[in-house]
Amino acid sequence: MKAVTHANGSARSVGTLVKEGTEQLSELVRQELKLAQAELAQKGKKAGVGGGLFGAAGLMAFFALAALVTAAIAAVAMPLPLWAAALIVAGGLLLVAGVAALIGRGQVKRAVPPVPEETVDSVHQDLVILKERAKR
Repeated sequence: MKAVTHANGSARSVGTLVKEGTEQLSELVRQELKLAQAELAQKGKKAGVGGGLFGAAGLMAFFALAALVTAAIAAVAMPLPLWAAALIVAGGLLLVAGVAALIGRGQVKRAVPPVPEETVDSVHQDLVILKERAKR
């Protein structure tokens, strides 16, 4: 096997260099996977807390909306019978719900899957460095 002499005077065979390179590449891949796992776990925790707070806010908003609907029915019931006032307010609510559903559907279609962006950037940088070193 051919020996490669380095600037520091040490000589190593090509087989040894390939073995070390393979080991370093394997270690790099393992470290990148650990980074991706840690990043996704961190994002998952933040999403969980945010989802819980969003759920609590939604529940409070639901009760507030119920109170407002009751007030609207009472206001419309002054000149009309109570059943007619409730029917009018219910129709308005269904209209608002339909518009919200259409907007929500559009937003869901534009959503992208969660991606560990830092890890993707790091792997891209690693690949660029490896290509540069392979050219040398």
